[in-house]
Amino acid sequence: MSAVAADGRGEERSEQGTPVNRYPSEPAWRAVDEYFTEALVREDAALIAARDSGSETTMPNAEVAPNQGAFLGLLAQIAGARRVLEFGTLAGYSTLWCARAVGADGRVVTFELEETNAAVARRNLERAGVADRVDVVVGAAAASAQRLIDEGAEPFDLVFIDADKPSNPVYLAAALQLTRSGAVLVIDNVVRQGAVVRADTGDPRVEGVRRLVDDIVAHPDLDATAIQTVGIKGWDGLILARRR
Repeated sequence: MSAVAADGRGEERSEQGTPVNRYPSEPAWRAVDEYFTEALVREDAALIAARDSGSETTMPNAEVAPNQGAFLGLLAQIAGARRVLEFGTLAGYSTLWCARAVGADGRVVTFELEETNAAVARRNLERAGVADRVDVVVGAAAASAQRLIDEGAEPFDLVFIDADKPSNPVYLAAALQLTRSGAVLVIDNVVRQGAVVRADTGDPRVEGVRRLVDDIVAHPDLDATAIQTVGIKGWDGLILARRR
């Protein structure tokens, strides 16, 4: 085994001067996710069925990972959320985590563009026994959110944005009109395998994330941070924000 030494920047290099990779590979990321999911998350049959049914939607394997779903549910409980708004339903996996978190007296409103996906989600929510506390609204999310704004909907305590990324700025603006002071906002898939640091990708999903970041920075009543994640969903991350 070659000896290694730290260079002036703290980077480990071999005797030949090449950088030494101390970071685990993607299979190791998956193994860690699986370990913690089995040890801590312990999905029941309803959650497993909801996750598996993602293959029936227009975007298979796009649901959050089990440990991320558990994180979302815990975050809702920590925030004391009784009303949750979700942009992007698919099979209703994250919806189910939120519905359980808000409790029997809580409410979840989730926006889904495709009726075929909404039908899958409704079956999963029925199976889990929480359909009575969830409104699955079909149609363009921006239009659905505007209707809630026009109707003067009761403010939400937590918003989860996980829909088409180019529309992130639109969804943020709507969320800010539909939440109260102290509300928590979670925006998923913001790292894009590191592409978010580049302004020249030409990828509308990356551009949507970068405009979202600019909008958060410009808003006087938002505190936020971003966290990178690795695991069974690869390399990505989320933004966590709170209204003052």
